[in-house]
Amino acid sequence: MAFLRGAVLALVLLICLNRSVRGKVELTMNDNLEVYLFDSAEIPCRYSFTGLDKEPSFVMIQWFVRAAGNGSRMRIFYSDASQQIVDNNTDYSGRIEVTSDQRGTTLLVRNVQLSDEKEFFCQVNGLAAGYAERKTHLRVFAPPEAPVIEGIPSGISVTNTMPSKVASCEARNGFPKPNITWYRNDEPLIPAAGQVNMIILVTREYRGFYSVQSTLEYKLAKEDKDSRFSCEVSFSVPGAVRTMASHSINVTVHYPTTMVELWKELPQGLVKEGDTVELRCQGDGNPPPPFIFSKEQEPDVELESGGDVLVLPSVSRKDSGVYQCRPLDSAGQAEVKGEVQLTVHYLDPAVVVPKDSEVMLKGENLVASCNALSSLKTVTVWYKDGKQVGHGNTLHLDDATYETSGEYICEVTVPSLPSLHTSGSVHIIVQGGPQVVGVEEEVQLEEVAGRTVNLSCEARGHPPPSISWNIVGSQNWQEVMSKANDHMTHSMVSIKVNSDVTAVCNASNDMGTEVKVFSIKAIEGSGVIIVVIILCLLLLAFLGSILYFLHKKGKIPCGRSGKQEITKEKPTKDDIVVEMKNNPKNEDAVLLKAVNGEKKGPNDQ
Repeated sequence: MAFLRGAVLALVLLICLNRSVRGKVELTMNDNLEVYLFDSAEIPCRYSFTGLDKEPSFVMIQWFVRAAGNGSRMRIFYSDASQQIVDNNTDYSGRIEVTSDQRGTTLLVRNVQLSDEKEFFCQVNGLAAGYAERKTHLRVFAPPEAPVIEGIPSGISVTNTMPSKVASCEARNGFPKPNITWYRNDEPLIPAAGQVNMIILVTREYRGFYSVQSTLEYKLAKEDKDSRFSCEVSFSVPGAVRTMASHSINVTVHYPTTMVELWKELPQGLVKEGDTVELRCQGDGNPPPPFIFSKEQEPDVELESGGDVLVLPSVSRKDSGVYQCRPLDSAGQAEVKGEVQLTVHYLDPAVVVPKDSEVMLKGENLVASCNALSSLKTVTVWYKDGKQVGHGNTLHLDDATYETSGEYICEVTVPSLPSLHTSGSVHIIVQGGPQVVGVEEEVQLEEVAGRTVNLSCEARGHPPPSISWNIVGSQNWQEVMSKANDHMTHSMVSIKVNSDVTAVCNASNDMGTEVKVFSIKAIEGSGVIIVVIILCLLLLAFLGSILYFLHKKGKIPCGRSGKQEITKEKPTKDDIVVEMKNNPKNEDAVLLKAVNGEKKGPNDQ
């Protein structure tokens, strides 16, 4: 009731005193005040009085609020010289505070809400001193959340005639309404008929926030397979405009195949018969289409393949040719195909002439050849007994000897493809009379009588020669070894040498005969004399040691002169006789014999 009485009194005084106003009030306020949501807003109202001799004693201040675009307003505060009143039952009861001084008044609004974006009026009435009113528009700002962009998960075909939906972008809970701009590769997109279109959807939440959703429709081209799309939200804040950008996305673009490439993936390098070949086909379309494989020589015959790979197991030379692949999505594009030339290299088995084996006479000449048909350049090398004996397709065997006999192997290789190789062989047989191994026809030997000697005779020839022996001067001999092969015969005899011996080796076959003579001279051994001398020296040393021992024991008397007297006495049974005697069963013998003091005859000895 007190508030109502004060309001009525103020109205009456305003009506009455305005008629006798002698002064003027100058009032200053900001047109706009911008604050963030939930911050505090201070709205100043400065005034001064002019045309008066002194300051008025009574000043009435009132604050009003009016929603933008609405003609009615509501008072929220009243004060005069005696009282300050915050109006009850308003949205600002308990949230505002007014401070005043001689220069003006300030309205403080705490915990600003979106609904506080209104016009705030300051009214100053000094009665006779004057009356004035001004307003400030309070603007509230709430930045939106970061923009969220979502691309179309499925692919988009470039064959669509109209722009297709590419992505959507949403910025939520902003105030005032934010704006969305689209970018392609960091370049802003501008709406263009038939090419670029944006669909904007604005939603006002119940709390007063704005949410904006923008859908981009764009006519994609093949080049957009690498393009990056993003969106940016712009929004106002106190005293500025700010932006937030989304992350960029890539759109899956579907486009037909316009170029196809076909190549050999396996094996690496040249292809030979027996290899497994893999041909891979790849086009520039997306998604990659399946392919049809064929040979240029048989374009209507479809080869069985696994998608984009054609496998040719264990190829042969007939698989050589031009291979093609075509995408299944190339309807109306008959020329869209890939080609590759496949060459399967080969090396046929070696053909050797003469074949298998060849018999030639000693001293003859022979030319052997080795050829192998190949798709590449070849190299031929001849070997015998593991050693290289020739190079090239032909082998010349001149003035054949028995050493010429044997197996000749030709190896044919391909330098550019080492795994490709073959070989052949020919067996050469040299026919002729026997040839005894050794440069001398007669061999002179010396051997100690009574010993045994082994003689060896080896003869070459074809047919294999037979060997016989003729021994003169010894009846005690035997053949201890005899062996033969296709080209050689070997025989060995053991002979007891008691006197001079002549041994003749006779080698013969159908082509002739050849002999080798061994002459053995029997000699006495010199080792017997050496053995006797050594034994005598050892015996003398033994006798000397016995004499020295007897002298020490006093068994041998000595004269006064200190010299021992030696006299010749009749031998006793203790005397020792040394005698060398020839033993007919042994070369030498030494006999140590004790005699009984008497000289015995030769027969006793």
